[in-house]
Amino acid sequence: MEEAHFCAKMVRIQPSLPNRPLLLLFFFLFVSQLCNTSLADVGTAAQYSPPYLPTACDGSNPAQFPSSNLFGAAGDGIWDNGASCGRQYLVRCISASSPGTCKPDETIQIKIVDYALTSQSQPSVDATTIVLSSTAFATIADSSAASINIEFQQ
Repeated sequence: MEEAHFCAKMVRIQPSLPNRPLLLLFFFLFVSQLCNTSLADVGTAAQYSPPYLPTACDGSNPAQFPSSNLFGAAGDGIWDNGASCGRQYLVRCISASSPGTCKPDETIQIKIVDYALTSQSQPSVDATTIVLSSTAFATIADSSAASINIEFQQ
């Protein structure tokens, strides 16, 4: 009987095989948090002001504008022959020529409603990645800036 008691203790002490995959999963999650990699792209953003009369995506259909007024026009870099129409992007200001321009920890989600080269309102700077509505631009940066460097992700 003493031998059976000893074997029962051995069975309880040995690690079970089903726990190993769980430990590997926790290890992977821990390492992935340490190595925080970003899948975002870097580009530039300018701003444009009303009237917003998009012609390249859905005409002047007011339903294409998000109620938040966080939208923009795609520059050549992301236009993709019109495929960018309606795409949503997370955008944040990462730097500008003047210190203090970016609003730290502000990230917005914008919707592409036009092509920057055909927009009725002229952007504050030409040849940018995204031209943001004045509301969107002011949410992530000082609105007096002509352009900013951004990180964006679809």
